[in-house]
Amino acid sequence: MLVFGPAALVAGLVVEQFELVAVGVFLISVPPLSALALLGAGARVVHSRLVHPARVHAGRAARVMVRVGNSSSLWPVPSVALADTVPALLGKEPRFDVGHLGARSVREVSYLVRPQVRGRYPIGPLRVIIGDPLGCVRVTREVDAPVSLLVTPRVLPLAPAEVRSGPQGEHTPMRTASGSGEQDPVPREYRYGDELRRVHWRSTAKHGELMVRRDEQQQNEHSALLLDTRAGAHRGEQADSSLETAVTAAASVAVRSLERGHDLSLYGADGHLPVSGVPGVLDGLAVAETSQSTGLHAGISALSTGHGPSPGLFTAVLGAIGPDEADALARVGSGARRVAVLCTGAPWPSAEAMHGVERVLASGGWRVLRLSHPDRLPHLWHSAGEEPLAAGAPRVFPEDPL
Repeated sequence: MLVFGPAALVAGLVVEQFELVAVGVFLISVPPLSALALLGAGARVVHSRLVHPARVHAGRAARVMVRVGNSSSLWPVPSVALADTVPALLGKEPRFDVGHLGARSVREVSYLVRPQVRGRYPIGPLRVIIGDPLGCVRVTREVDAPVSLLVTPRVLPLAPAEVRSGPQGEHTPMRTASGSGEQDPVPREYRYGDELRRVHWRSTAKHGELMVRRDEQQQNEHSALLLDTRAGAHRGEQADSSLETAVTAAASVAVRSLERGHDLSLYGADGHLPVSGVPGVLDGLAVAETSQSTGLHAGISALSTGHGPSPGLFTAVLGAIGPDEADALARVGSGARRVAVLCTGAPWPSAEAMHGVERVLASGGWRVLRLSHPDRLPHLWHSAGEEPLAAGAPRVFPEDPL
């Protein structure tokens, strides 16, 4: 219009055709009038975004809901389109044509994202495109800061086929918090909900505050989990990488241990990872970064010195490790149930090198599972816990051929 308008105006004046002059004037005036119609329209458009749920397992879908509205009670917004910014791993950029927004009107749009790889994904900022009715002028503005979608590793159900060194269930060993007999209990401070019949009046009088007798407390087993997070110990990209296989296996074992009431310690290639509880472990594994360490000795050393007083389950989820690391790991956790998960997709120098690591770990009392895909883990885990492992009897559980 800005090109043909002046051309028509000049031509109309030259040939003295006032109709052509009028057309030129019209073409020249339309863009400024269109821009004037959008004056302040960007400030009148308000929005909100909600990601539900804000925390999902890999492979699960999350819905992103975007609401836009016109805050003015008098002036409409002629035409509105939306484009949300999402990482490439979440798919193509979603676009929506909202259309005309009348005064005080609101529109809602939504779309699904299904991330396949753990991590923290930024969603946004939102781009709002405002146009005039004739499509001559378009104003684009970015609004809002990105919101985060946390994608935790998949958790596979593992069969409760754990072998313990003592009784289980209701017969789990108990420890009492009393001192030298019934007359000398070790009390604690009263907590809301404690029964009044448990109040120890002698200690209450002595301390000046309400004290209650301690109940016998169950002695929880302590489980330790070592995850090989070294960049050089894994290969592959995104969901097909051996690192993602290892993280999924570690998450499944960790959740299983915590659900069975174990106290869990988690270790990476560089040492202890300070996480606790099922949400804390999954959130920590979701954002766990690869380590640049060339060896696993720091993690093995932390595993050997950081476990609790009562032996329970020791699990090592490993990439490609060397014979010296396998020998050091074989000596860790004597007296506990020990399971080593070897990711076959890791960059092993050769098949013989992986078999050598298997033999070293198995001869040290570890049950060894060869895992190429996370979906194989439940079957292998059940097979590894079917019967106790006799001392000095090496045992390797190869990948399920099915």
